[in-house]
Amino acid sequence: MRHEPEALLLYRPVNQQELDLIAASGWLEFPPRLPEQPIFYPVLNEEYATRIARDWNVPYYGVGYVLRFAVEAEYAATFPVQNVGLREHNELWVPAEELAEFNRHIIGQIEVVAVFGAE
Repeated sequence: MRHEPEALLLYRPVNQQELDLIAASGWLEFPPRLPEQPIFYPVLNEEYATRIARDWNVPYYGVGYVLRFAVEAEYAATFPVQNVGLREHNELWVPAEELAEFNRHIIGQIEVVAVFGAE
């Protein structure tokens, strides 16, 4: 009998370009970071991800998506939680060079849970 690892639900606000790359992976992984993006930072709650997608991504990109995914909790605990503002503004900070390994610890598929600004 296989033991399923405990999962931590995380959220990621993304624009259309990043969403297309995730879809191209079969909804299984996040694309590599750009050189000017040293950190991959999924957020710990949907409310915060919604605020970023709606209030930042829509004005800048015209559309914002909120993604939800599960990652092995024990693995996720190896990354520091950073608070970047209000009490609920918590993110995991994953160094860009560790994103491929992070992707291997995603359980199941990445899913879209909200869309903002799409016509």
